[in-house]
Amino acid sequence: MQQIINFIIRYKTFLLYFFLLVISLIFTFQSHSYHQSKFLNSSNYLTGSIYSFSDNISSYFGLREENNRLVEENRRLRNKLFNSTLLTTTSLDSTVNDYEVIKGRVINNSYSDQRNYITIDKGLNDSIAQDMGVITDKGILGIVENTSNNFATVQSILSERSTINAKIKNSNHFGSLVWENTQDYNVVQLIDIPRLVPLTIGDTIVTGAMSSIFPENIPIGTIKNFDLDNSKSFYFIDVELFNDMTNIGNIYIIKNLNRKEVLELEAETQDNDQ
Repeated sequence: MQQIINFIIRYKTFLLYFFLLVISLIFTFQSHSYHQSKFLNSSNYLTGSIYSFSDNISSYFGLREENNRLVEENRRLRNKLFNSTLLTTTSLDSTVNDYEVIKGRVINNSYSDQRNYITIDKGLNDSIAQDMGVITDKGILGIVENTSNNFATVQSILSERSTINAKIKNSNHFGSLVWENTQDYNVVQLIDIPRLVPLTIGDTIVTGAMSSIFPENIPIGTIKNFDLDNSKSFYFIDVELFNDMTNIGNIYIIKNLNRKEVLELEAETQDNDQ
């Protein structure tokens, strides 16, 4: 208490000046509308700036939650997209679920080797199994090769062992998507397209219908250039990928609910022919 009294006595002149200044400002703002409006505008500007700064901080920390919400929404939309609608006598809108889509994230990614692999944060506990397709919102990424309880490794399309059925969009001409030029991680190759097929630089390449892993018409990339192998009468096509294979985050794993039945039927048919 004594320290407070000493402080007041020591700075009494300054405190008296400050007190009189505040009183004079109050009278000025109350008696002059111009000064009052300026004060209110300044106050509103300061308050608005504080609110804006606070909102920006809240928005920044809410990005992860918003991103997760968008990924989940995309997963639901892809479920609807990949699943076919059958016309029956009982209902014109009966939906048969052929595919299940599971969201995930990449936790490790290689793209500079000859056999590249991607590790994702989903595994056996999430119903992930070998030979499931993996895509992003831009296009295909690879195929699940090995799984543990909580993780899985994906054979990237940037692998010399990768072979995926692909076709030219809006046509039935299909071939095999491979990675022969292992020096370029933005370009893969489409082979076995007959020379009679008309091609144009920029044509879109998508997944074909001859796969039990990927649904048909998932984007892959566009034709960058092509050459004709005269000895075999097939094109050798460079396809520039839609995906930036060096920057992969959110992914979707595709489970073909009918794949086991299809493979068992095909195996039985082959056994009967022998």
